[in-house]
Amino acid sequence: MKQCFYNESIGFFYNNSGKDLTKEWRTKDSVLVGLGLTVCVFVLLLNLLVITAIIINRRFHYPIYYLLGNLAAADLFAGVAYTYLMFHTGPRTASLTAKTWLLRQSLLDTSLTASVANLLAIAVERHQTIFTMQLHTTMSNQRVCILIACIWITALLLGLIPSFGWHCMCDIGSCSRMAPLYSRSYLIFWAVSNLVAFIIMMVVYMHIFIYVKRKMTRMSQHTSFHPKYRETMINLMKTVFIILSAFVICWTPGQVVLLLDGLGCTQCNVLAVEKYFLLLAEINSVINPIVYSYRDNEMRITFKRILCFCCNRGSKYSPSVKSTNTERRILADNGHLVRDSSI
Repeated sequence: MKQCFYNESIGFFYNNSGKDLTKEWRTKDSVLVGLGLTVCVFVLLLNLLVITAIIINRRFHYPIYYLLGNLAAADLFAGVAYTYLMFHTGPRTASLTAKTWLLRQSLLDTSLTASVANLLAIAVERHQTIFTMQLHTTMSNQRVCILIACIWITALLLGLIPSFGWHCMCDIGSCSRMAPLYSRSYLIFWAVSNLVAFIIMMVVYMHIFIYVKRKMTRMSQHTSFHPKYRETMINLMKTVFIILSAFVICWTPGQVVLLLDGLGCTQCNVLAVEKYFLLLAEINSVINPIVYSYRDNEMRITFKRILCFCCNRGSKYSPSVKSTNTERRILADNGHLVRDSSI
């Protein structure tokens, strides 16, 4: 019968895995925590800005924007998770119990799972709309809400798997180095699952891009095809692809390191780079709001209205405000007006 070490201190598991548990603040630790907290502030503020913009502007009340808003919510959750990590890292790690340590890691795992699930949902939504040559899907708001709920339920379940028992407290020989309470088999499952999801999303978007390019070439030969519609579709795909690419670039190094640790690579100095890759992953949660504002004029104008709200309390925000620069309407093939947006 295996012996379990539920009552042992965090130091016991760190010593077992060979990971250094500092008792005093080093310059490197202070710099990383300072950078991490700074990034956390930007993550929280910028993603709150995106969520608020989507809520108050009725022009964003479409499934794709709801999913992008949910991605911002996942980034916001990541900001909360990173903030909790920054206040419970370094010398403070030694004071954690096994439950609070698992909670710290579960918050990070849940935020990543929510982001991956959101990007998969966005990929499916874009595939459905692009292949039917529509700007917005016909999915009802009820179905979008159910999809969002399923994303978060899945994220919570997968993030809490180690707390439910997939840890190494009853098999300390299988403990990983980067996460001393996690089983190496769980790290392999986690890393492979995310890397496969990244590859699937990249393949889906490459398929969509190839299809759109061929479709636009054929449709441009017809005089009834409005060039602005083509520009809108391409800009929309570019924005989503930028968001996906940034996510893969920021998260893949960390997933590869986790996989190497899970495989028991003794020659790989994973502990030397883990904190830097974690900071890189955190920066990804700042990139998305910047992409939104850079790629979409309407989103950028809405951001400005929110930021200037305190200066203009006397005037209420109206989604019907006329803006010739930010709202260009084009006529699609079916005769309906379609707003020209870059997202």
